Amino acid sequence: MEDILVSVIVPVYNVENYLRQCLDSITGQSLKNIEIICVDDSSTDGSKRILEEYAEKDERVKVITQPNKGAGAARNNGLSAAKGKYLSFLDSDDFFEPDMLELAFNKAEEDRADFVVFKSDQYYTEENRYVEVPWTLREKELPPYTPFSHRQMTDNIFKVFVGWAWDKLYNREFVLKNHLLFQEQRTSNDLLFVFSAVAIAKRISVVKKVLAHQRRDAKDSLSKTRENSWHCFYDALTALRNRMISEGLYREVEKDYINYALHFSLWNIRTLAEPTKSMLIKKMKTEWFDDLGISDKNEEYFYNKKEYKEFKSL
Repeated sequence: MEDILVSVIVPVYNVENYLRQCLDSITGQSLKNIEIICVDDSSTDGSKRILEEYAEKDERVKVITQPNKGAGAARNNGLSAAKGKYLSFLDSDDFFEPDMLELAFNKAEEDRADFVVFKSDQYYTEENRYVEVPWTLREKELPPYTPFSHRQMTDNIFKVFVGWAWDKLYNREFVLKNHLLFQEQRTSNDLLFVFSAVAIAKRISVVKKVLAHQRRDAKDSLSKTRENSWHCFYDALTALRNRMISEGLYREVEKDYINYALHFSLWNIRTLAEPTKSMLIKKMKTEWFDDLGISDKNEEYFYNKKEYKEFKSL
């Protein structure tokens, strides 16, 4: 049998309404020599039945079932079963252009890349409408050539790409060699994996074409989960800092890291509902802003003055 070119890892949890569109967009990829590892996180709807139906008609589809532990654990589970040269971590309510894997794979091969990033947009289900999202890949901050490393980026290295895994294709050897894993927590579970890769990679490449569509107004989205897992973003940020320290990179990326930590903290505060929001603000002011290295910095230190003012007004 030919070597598998890409292992596509899909965590699945109660997405029966969107799962067929996602799976059709993967099984229909122009790059045929792939395996599709679907990790069912103990769904209670019809998702498991749909997965089995696809596995029956397409031998490339493999189904793993795990106790309900969240997407981070599901991705790690899929990663440990993967045999492909490259890894794609896709979300089960999103869907993809038919040449996504082929274009990303060809670019990765051409540049011998540690990972490749491509563009995405947002899809609003109710209105059947696509919306451009330029901030998911900030082209202006990239050098005019590929491949490159974080040292050639001209802005905060943690804001040039977004800290999610599904708009990227990773070289599996790079992932294994650097022991990159997803955090097994409810939310912000891919930040550590993605941003560690950004800082460690020597060869990053991009495909400047929209290849993935992120579903936005799915009724059963993560925001409800975040009320219960409001500390996960902080756990992700501290784990990232520890990783940078252990790689000997922290002093080099410290200013970018602290700026990003403020940005992400404020986003979490802004998007939480009460009473969780007030609880988080109190925790940030009494402990976490200090611990993240934000409190003792003056306005000059921050790239975004508006965020600094917002922080001061809390």
